[in-house]
Amino acid sequence: MSTSGVEHYMAEFARVAAALPGRRLPWLARARQQALQHFAQTGFPTLRHEDWKYTSVAAIERSRFTVQPGQSGKPDTALAARIASLALPDAHLMVFVDGRYQPQWSRIGALPAGVELVSLAAVLECAPERVEALLCGSAGGYPSGFAALNAAFMADGACIRLAAGAAPERPIHLLFLATEPELAIHTRNFVTAEAGSQVCIVEHHVGMDGLGYLTNSITDIAAARDAQVEHHKLQQESLKAFHVAGVNVDQRHGSRFTSSAFALGGGLARVDIQVGLNAARADCSLDGLYMTGGRQHIDHHTRIDHASPDGKSREFYKGVLGGASRAVFNGKVVVHADAQHTDAHQSNRNLLLSADAEIDTKPQLEIYADDVKCSHGATVGQLDPEQIYYLRSRGVDDASARALLTFAFAGEMVKRLGLASLQARLETLLRGHLPAPVRALP
Repeated sequence: MSTSGVEHYMAEFARVAAALPGRRLPWLARARQQALQHFAQTGFPTLRHEDWKYTSVAAIERSRFTVQPGQSGKPDTALAARIASLALPDAHLMVFVDGRYQPQWSRIGALPAGVELVSLAAVLECAPERVEALLCGSAGGYPSGFAALNAAFMADGACIRLAAGAAPERPIHLLFLATEPELAIHTRNFVTAEAGSQVCIVEHHVGMDGLGYLTNSITDIAAARDAQVEHHKLQQESLKAFHVAGVNVDQRHGSRFTSSAFALGGGLARVDIQVGLNAARADCSLDGLYMTGGRQHIDHHTRIDHASPDGKSREFYKGVLGGASRAVFNGKVVVHADAQHTDAHQSNRNLLLSADAEIDTKPQLEIYADDVKCSHGATVGQLDPEQIYYLRSRGVDDASARALLTFAFAGEMVKRLGLASLQARLETLLRGHLPAPVRALP
């Protein structure tokens, strides 16, 4: 008799618990057990859950992924070359292979005063008190079974701390590379930006072509008074892989959070971004682009909570869908009763390239204050026949005309990036993701 998904992960935990980082910490053992029990009670989300009604994770539940918490990188010339090709130039680089930090392939370099960049596994072994409150704070508050699984199995990730006023000139590139099939990779990242600090982070997930695996990742960001945090997420998983991720942000007085999420890979991928503007004059901007083909399923859920007055938020997501793919966008902005003078705008625009592609879009506003300026909207359409005709009349063939218009639609989101190296990388990826006639354009 085959075991259920829940039984499988309970057995996996019993198998690997003694090898997980921080295994000698009683408080962490309790936190892991509590998360595992929560998962045992709730299991994976189903279509009956409102936030998951368009996204079935039955394929993940049927899979029997294994956990290898102690795996370390072996000498591999081809892998080293792949990492070198993926690394952004002039960045502080942390490389994680199959969920574990690999210092031999990382390139952290000299960090300015007040900036700490270490792996979570190292912190749990050497200075666990620094993350105790962070790891125990979510107990009992898991938004889904995936978050509970992450809390139980998390083995590594990046811990970034910026002291007050610290501002590294170079971006921090967190590269997560999956190389082995049938693995469940649970990573946890923490970013703490103290008062007046500034940082730019690129969280980059890549998988070897053709591999089937699960990435289950959570990134927690705390931006103190007047801190500025840029977080760019680039998802290039294998088309046979599953990617489930959460980004949780706590903003304080006058802080600014800028997010961009680019989803190009994964057979089934979902990202939940939750931002709390928890003090006056906080400001956030969420951008996103998802491009799907074949039978891909890409899901983005965002929630912005305006909990204090004089907050500002901007959200702009675009989707390009081809083949028989499906995408979901659910953007929710909640303006709480004390959040007077909130300024919030949200937009989702989608381009369908085939009759079989499908988008479920649901922008939402909940307003409990009476002195606010808020708007939201969504569009779904196809390429404009008049624009195609215009290009055709000037000697451009039909396929090239469609590719040019698609490139222009998607490229707008890339041009909004403030990080030049990432912008260049995404333009190259965008060309490769689009029909062939566009790739040779200057």
